Amino acid sequence: MKLPRRVIVVGLGRTGTAAALALAQRGLHVIAADRDPDVAAGRLAAAGVEVHVGTEEEGLLDGVELMVRGPGVRGGSPLPTAARARGMPIWSEVELGYRLLPGNPIVGITGTKGKTTVTRLLGAMFEAADRRAVLAGNEHVPLSEVAGDIEPGTWIVCELSSFALADVETFTCEVAVLVNLEADHLDHHGSFEAYRDAKLRIFERAGTKIVPRGFGLEGIEFAGDDPLPAEPRIPGEHNRENAVAATAAARAAGVDDAAIAEALRTFPGVEHRLELVAEIDGVRYVNDSKATNTTAARRGIAAYSTEPLHLILGGSLKGESFDELAEALPDTVRSIDLIGDATEELAAALDRAGRTYRKSGTLSAAVVAAVRDAHSGDVVLLSPACASFDQYRNFEERGDDFRRRVEALR
Repeated sequence: MKLPRRVIVVGLGRTGTAAALALAQRGLHVIAADRDPDVAAGRLAAAGVEVHVGTEEEGLLDGVELMVRGPGVRGGSPLPTAARARGMPIWSEVELGYRLLPGNPIVGITGTKGKTTVTRLLGAMFEAADRRAVLAGNEHVPLSEVAGDIEPGTWIVCELSSFALADVETFTCEVAVLVNLEADHLDHHGSFEAYRDAKLRIFERAGTKIVPRGFGLEGIEFAGDDPLPAEPRIPGEHNRENAVAATAAARAAGVDDAAIAEALRTFPGVEHRLELVAEIDGVRYVNDSKATNTTAARRGIAAYSTEPLHLILGGSLKGESFDELAEALPDTVRSIDLIGDATEELAAALDRAGRTYRKSGTLSAAVVAAVRDAHSGDVVLLSPACASFDQYRNFEERGDDFRRRVEALR
């Protein structure tokens, strides 16, 4: 395909870097910009990219014909705003990657929660069928990087965030899946309506359109009643919905039920999503650090709602109310430890719900307190209902910290 000769990539995280490198490798003049002055950009400079860090000067757009916006860059920040004022097209890295592909079929997976689980489970179904598939997007390899060496005809299972979908133009899925839709990332999109509209863009040019729960959208296949060919290994009613979504998508892509059943029986789940870290002295320790909003936390808690539960909540705020979460906590919750910047807002919601708690402050202190209270048969669950950026770089680092502290108990 023909690309503009002069392109700017804004936001030099993993996907922005991949986009800049892919463009530079094709001989384009690439400008890469990030307002963070500490961004490591040596690899880009070595590839011939013109790198600007610690700046958002509008002059960087002079002579530029296209902007690729990284997922961490808000649409209302200075450079995207200036680009729109100039009538410049803005693509996500996913749109760029799609245009660089040699026509590969794509299963696109989006949703508020469950995207990674469905993506990995669907990958396991392709593998069980001995069919080649590449996992891309969001928490996997950037699509523009995949495009560099993928063989024609190979399926791509692509996990898609709202940030990636907000800036697509031609991106098309043979099979598109919306796992669920709840309020999230309101701090970025500004409203639930804007967030919802970005998610629904996955269906604009899709072939088969699937949701595991009905949303009343015309032309969408409701997969919720599809029988599973085997019971999934991963726990929780929400993971059953994830299994239904993956099964419907696999069938639409031509994967046979024997392979689907094999994957359902053997797929162990994904790190940081109801991950059983250890069982020590009869106490199970579960890492659900990916539960970065209240909907995900409620699902994680529901998966263990029949057992005595010691809950760790908190982190950085995302603009959500905690009242519904506090009201919905099961009676089996024996202790609640609060951590991070959300402590006071969580405490206020728990007070209104008449629940007791401790303000532990840090994950280290919370684990110590929960261990002290827990007995054989109990579950200690990290399901924070918050992002992690107050004390950690990301939810993975938070989950890894929890895992290390639990393993040290041995």
